[in-house]
Amino acid sequence: MSLLNRRLMLFLVVLLSWPSMAAIDVYKFDTESQRQRYLVLAEELRCPKCQNQNLAGSNSQIATDLRRELHRLLQEGKTDVEVKDYMVERYGDFVLYKPPLTGSTFVLWFFPLLMLLTGLIILTLIIRQRRKKAVIDMPLSAVEQAKLDSLVGTKVNTNSENVDL
Repeated sequence: MSLLNRRLMLFLVVLLSWPSMAAIDVYKFDTESQRQRYLVLAEELRCPKCQNQNLAGSNSQIATDLRRELHRLLQEGKTDVEVKDYMVERYGDFVLYKPPLTGSTFVLWFFPLLMLLTGLIILTLIIRQRRKKAVIDMPLSAVEQAKLDSLVGTKVNTNSENVDL
């Protein structure tokens, strides 16, 4: 192998291993239950920057800071409720994946349901309209036309020019 090929291979190895160089948070906990609480809270709290990622899955700087803050609060002996209250006080209800039902979060809770119902109503109306149009546009067979004529008692001209009623 030439020197150029070796350097190219080394460059590719370094380039492809780049994601493995990402920093990993390592926190020490006094007890296993504290570590489990940390993991659960990191899953339940949302990153304020990343919209729909929890703290555990986000690599943003603010998520890293919040994980560090979460660890500090747990080391201080705070309960889960106290930790969540602290985060909500600082970042608002958005930081919770399941925000409480209040006037400001009413839309968050019921807008998806409202949109689903609206979609179902529109879909029902479209289906009814298409069925009605399909029934109206369907021509009658000779037997059906004769039966209709006998029921109505008159002859209907099929040319649409004159209709005898």
